[in-house]
Amino acid sequence: MEIFQIPALRSPVMIAAFGGWNDAGEAATGAISHLAAIWPATTIAQVDPEDFYDFQVNRPTVFLDGSKTRQLIWPATEVFGVATPHLPFDLVLVKGLEPSMRWRSFTADLLDLADDLDVATLITVGSLLADTPHSRSIPVSRSAAHPDIAERLGVEVSGYEGPTGILGVLQNAASRRGIDAISLWSAIPHYASAAPSPKAILALVNALEDFLNISIPQGDLPSQSQDWEASINQLANEDSEIADYVRHLEASKDATDLPNATGESIAREFERYLRRRNIE
Repeated sequence: MEIFQIPALRSPVMIAAFGGWNDAGEAATGAISHLAAIWPATTIAQVDPEDFYDFQVNRPTVFLDGSKTRQLIWPATEVFGVATPHLPFDLVLVKGLEPSMRWRSFTADLLDLADDLDVATLITVGSLLADTPHSRSIPVSRSAAHPDIAERLGVEVSGYEGPTGILGVLQNAASRRGIDAISLWSAIPHYASAAPSPKAILALVNALEDFLNISIPQGDLPSQSQDWEASINQLANEDSEIADYVRHLEASKDATDLPNATGESIAREFERYLRRRNIE
């Protein structure tokens, strides 16, 4: 890993997302990109791609710069520092592609840097395909790998068993180091999985707001989400099988969600509204 600087950050929270298996609809990496766009971010470090990527799987891309000179962009993972003086903590953003090999070394390098930056909390962000309707709110699950962390931070204990990605490896290693590690996963309709998925990005941004008890500017995400939903509606209107399937998913979702529409969920929406109004 090439480290460019170790900035002085206040109680930084690390938020990490990786393209590939963990990033359906590019929602997870899209959420990181949104954070880096709305607040000034400086590059802290870059992981050397030669050590961790199979370039036949994740190939470098070629582009022409302003002088028509051919340039290469190699797959990589970058770490950014974000100073947020209006918040009680700063941020460390990690964005890249899921590595192809040497995951334990990759994870150790990232967490060594987290230790150098005095990171005490890690939030991994992912997105997956699921049987959920595009016309309802995008569900986001919040979980921790260890029961003690889950109880202290008010999230569920992950009950998943099976193959995992780099997020699961990173979360497990962070917990072993004494770093509070939680995971946020958005569920994207599998029939509308084309990237990007702005509604899922917005859902993850809102979930970060709720967990961290902060307000995050939404930018164009609400209007992009409406356009995305309208385009899927048009697709459903043109295909009766998709339309019937969507109605089935809506009925199932409503039957599950309506009994759980508690005062707590209404209060959470109101608190988010108040936080956001304070930054406008």
